[in-house]
Amino acid sequence: MSKYVEYYEKMTNKKAPNSASNLDRIFQEIEQGIELPPRGQQAVNVGFTAHTLIDSQENPLIFSYYRWIINNMLMDYPVKELSAKLIGTSFTSANVFKTDLPQPVTLNQWQIEQMDTVNLMTNKAVILENNGVFILLHKLHPDWPLINQAGNDFNAGNNRIMLAIKKQHVKLTYLGDLDSSGIKIADHLARFLGNPKELFEIQSQDQVVDWLVRFGKKDVKRTREINIQTPLLADVLESIHTFGKFAEQEQLMDEYEILISKWLEKNSN
Repeated sequence: MSKYVEYYEKMTNKKAPNSASNLDRIFQEIEQGIELPPRGQQAVNVGFTAHTLIDSQENPLIFSYYRWIINNMLMDYPVKELSAKLIGTSFTSANVFKTDLPQPVTLNQWQIEQMDTVNLMTNKAVILENNGVFILLHKLHPDWPLINQAGNDFNAGNNRIMLAIKKQHVKLTYLGDLDSSGIKIADHLARFLGNPKELFEIQSQDQVVDWLVRFGKKDVKRTREINIQTPLLADVLESIHTFGKFAEQEQLMDEYEILISKWLEKNSN
């Protein structure tokens, strides 16, 4: 019997789906550190339709079994596979990388793998959670160094290039929505980047309180308490929860223009 099927049945007390052992080849290659083709091709190569390992509705039992093995038996083996995605796995910035291309520049995941040694044109940049705020600020201030964080999309390519930029001693500061989910995103980013001191120089505790008082809107759901690990952000969330108010980035555009300009000038040397 397949060791993967055997482990699944032992741990779940469930019968593995028919043809589950077809996936053994994929699991073995993951354990061996082999780079796999895109997931649709993987499925076809072992006898399934292309969407089997992508769409949970195509073959629910096999999809569920595949995910279970990956998450419970192979969690120590990173899956190396080519991705068929371009949208949603890109990195967009303005005035960060030295290039003759028009700004902003969007890199796909294949380009990202080769960006570690590309020269930068700035020693500081502002990370923005919101796509619309990013592009509007770029339109208004085409020379500002900006990075589009794109909300919850912490894909591997995004992570890699953020760290590469930080390692080149670029000071990064962050601006995002002032609600529970926005602070959760900020917390993830802070921990991932090692919580550099300048990350919340603009979006400080005092500044957040000021914005909540002047621009905050009442909403119980958007100001709920959640677990935050970064101490400064835990204090920020406490203020949001205590006021019962949230503020969105779009509301703060006029404030951003003034404060970002001051921050960029302050950190220019």
